[in-house]
Amino acid sequence: MPRPVTVFIGLGSNLAQPLLQIKAALTALSKIPQTTFIIDSGYYSSKPMGPQNQPDYINAVAKLTTSLQALSLLDQLQIIENKQGRVRTQHWGARTLDLDLLLYGDEMIHHPRLTVPHPGILQRDFVFLPLLKLVPSIEIPGCGKLKTLINQPLINNSDEASMNYAATYQGNL
Repeated sequence: MPRPVTVFIGLGSNLAQPLLQIKAALTALSKIPQTTFIIDSGYYSSKPMGPQNQPDYINAVAKLTTSLQALSLLDQLQIIENKQGRVRTQHWGARTLDLDLLLYGDEMIHHPRLTVPHPGILQRDFVFLPLLKLVPSIEIPGCGKLKTLINQPLINNSDEASMNYAATYQGNL
């Protein structure tokens, strides 16, 4: 069996009782084969990234260890999303659950189905704030220490990078 690797999963929901969706997803993450749930960040609220005519989001980050390969873990995450009613109809649209594989150990993965580190980590405060809460000294593979990176001006001039999401910590899950 492969040696366990530490992974971080981003969670988000803004439909069908989002806080309950996040709590159910955390329970489901703890049941993934060859995987151990370590801790969650507590939950944060944030404005939607895309269309603004949708409810605010509840977000969290979970730290796990797993012996699964990255794509197998991704498959497990998508099974959980589907079981919780995830329907992909609109990019950045409302959703019952979104699970993103943010970091997979210190690996950099470029695959048609998966990019790790997740390309939005540095632009999404609802991702980097919970990551820093869990591991204040966390490093993003190929980039450096997250705390240092978020204090630098953003290089990417896309709409996503220039938005201010203002995620706020709401409490423990």
